[in-house]
Amino acid sequence: MPSSSTASEPSAVPVAALDDPRLYPNRELSMLKFQRRVMEEAQDESNPLLERVKFLSILGSNLDEFFMVRVAGLQNQVESGILETGPDGLTPVKTLEAVAVEFTSIMDEAHQCLDRLIHDLAENGIQILQFSELSFEQREFASQYFMETIFPVLTPLAHDPGRPFPHISNLSLNLSATIEDEEGLRHFARVKVPDTLPQLVPLQTGRVRTRPLAFVWLEQVIQANLRALFPSMNVVDSYAFHVTRDADTAIQELESGDLLETVAEGVRQRRFGAVVRLQVASNMPGALLALLKESLEADDFDVFRMKSPLALSRLRHLSSLDRPELKEAPFVPALLEGAAKDEDIFATIRRNDILLHHPFDSFQTVADFIRAAARDPYVLAIKSTLYRVGRNAPIVEALLEANERRKQVAVVVELKARFDEESNIEWARALEKQGVHVVYGFVDLKIHAKVAMVVRREGDLIRRYVHLATGNYNAVTAGLYTDLGLFTCDPDIGADATDLFNYLTAYSTKTDYRKLVLAPIAMRQRLEQLIEREIAHARAGRPARLIFKVNALADPRITRLLYEASRAGVQIDLIVRGICTLLPGVEGISDNIRVRSIVGRFLEHSRIYYFHNAGREEVYLASADLMSRNISRRVEVMFPIEKPSLRQHIRERILAVYLEDNVKAREMTPEGLYRRVRPAEGESAVNVQLALLRARTGVR
Repeated sequence: MPSSSTASEPSAVPVAALDDPRLYPNRELSMLKFQRRVMEEAQDESNPLLERVKFLSILGSNLDEFFMVRVAGLQNQVESGILETGPDGLTPVKTLEAVAVEFTSIMDEAHQCLDRLIHDLAENGIQILQFSELSFEQREFASQYFMETIFPVLTPLAHDPGRPFPHISNLSLNLSATIEDEEGLRHFARVKVPDTLPQLVPLQTGRVRTRPLAFVWLEQVIQANLRALFPSMNVVDSYAFHVTRDADTAIQELESGDLLETVAEGVRQRRFGAVVRLQVASNMPGALLALLKESLEADDFDVFRMKSPLALSRLRHLSSLDRPELKEAPFVPALLEGAAKDEDIFATIRRNDILLHHPFDSFQTVADFIRAAARDPYVLAIKSTLYRVGRNAPIVEALLEANERRKQVAVVVELKARFDEESNIEWARALEKQGVHVVYGFVDLKIHAKVAMVVRREGDLIRRYVHLATGNYNAVTAGLYTDLGLFTCDPDIGADATDLFNYLTAYSTKTDYRKLVLAPIAMRQRLEQLIEREIAHARAGRPARLIFKVNALADPRITRLLYEASRAGVQIDLIVRGICTLLPGVEGISDNIRVRSIVGRFLEHSRIYYFHNAGREEVYLASADLMSRNISRRVEVMFPIEKPSLRQHIRERILAVYLEDNVKAREMTPEGLYRRVRPAEGESAVNVQLALLRARTGVR
């Protein structure tokens, strides 16, 4: 397994002062370390072959988003003249320089990985060929496919004194074409590689499906047939290039009289954002590159010469291949036990709080809860937040049905859920069209909380049933992400949920919630109080322990407080999937802190906060990570797990297994590196995701 370290990694930090910048790793570089861990899964030969290909495509998608958001933000800081350093001591310029070096290193290793994958695919009857490798029959097939399928879609755009340089849209793959007319004059044209066609062209030379399967990249088929686009002219050369633009749309309060239209316009403008990355073929001539840089207003540090293919995310098209032996075994998630007995879901919740752990427990239970509420004659109202619901949205369909059945339905749709804005806008308009009360939240705060509430008349009582979750109401990602959800009819939580929705839909300024902890109102203060309580226990000689499972840790105040807790003797385990701006195991600073990251079949997404509290343990689940934006600039919800058996389940059957993983876990060193955990001699292998899958579904 290739090491996840690089030559630029820091040495151990022999410091004692908590304000030393070396104690706070750079956020962007930490994110790129996570991308290396994703790449390791593509390199790991114990993973099924097509799953390894999938991880490489995920790496490509992740890096696209990284440049569209994080690098774009850094470049905006530089252009604004911001020179201040962050907790890590790096200026935006220095961070960009370090990012460029690390990104280049990652892509070099990624293409080496792709070469190995192409070799392994070929050994399994799946060939990804260069056009120069095609047989005569395959070339004939590719040419016919070009004329029948590709050619009608293409629109070559010329650039000359009478025609401006064509707009290059975000994340588009393009071909330059240098063409020579009959008088020997050379011209430039751009051909966009259509993303509406298969990016890997299947080369089936007969009616019967042949083995091995063979593919060639779409852009190579176009390059080989460029003459058809420029008849009577000579095609001198052609090179691929890929453009990434700033996609972080700012919502200005004074311009947001209609938030729906403002966000919709922001999505439309995204494809016109400034260029933040220009990837070009490694052999592109300097003169052509200079033309692209000038026309796209790209700087030298935006340019990256790369091997083909330029967009690794396009490898995802191989995931549709019908080769189950090269993929993870499918599984059927567990249904709620009461549901299997046709028990009324409201009766099941009244009997006991219910904890669901997706994807091991079926998300269908959540959809059934809303659907049952829509059809129940005693239900008066349904309220829900929607952050990322996706195109296939059974929750929204159930809410629309509830509205048709004359329930009071109120939905808070977060339009600013990055890269899901278009889907959310469509659902918001569909809900509004049917008469649902739709609220778009706040201009300056994203609503990231995941809450649904059902108000039901039961005799002389009005009872509130609440679902709270760490993940989104998205049926697709619920099968790919690990998340936790709680059903409860606790009166205090129900009252808090009512107050929360009043805060989101009207002008409520209530701050004294009973059991729910809200950001930005009180979450930071509560988290700090709970950590400080563990510090007090440790200083008094009592057992003290924290276990946090989050997607990211990047809040300087929380990081510093965790260092203080370690110094006081609190035992701290941090399970951090991605960004971590804390160094564990630094002598005198973080001796009592361990950091591990799990990267596996499912994307780790659940947030769990465990406080030992001298034996009177408390467990909270939350929609929020330990990032400044989450706990200070978003609407988030942290909720307690009060049933002792559920707290025990989370501690012993979830967190303990994550801490035992020695297959998919990486542990962070005091130098900021990540080392793969391996079973010790005689120790059983523990893959936490597989263990949880087996426990709930019986899959082997």
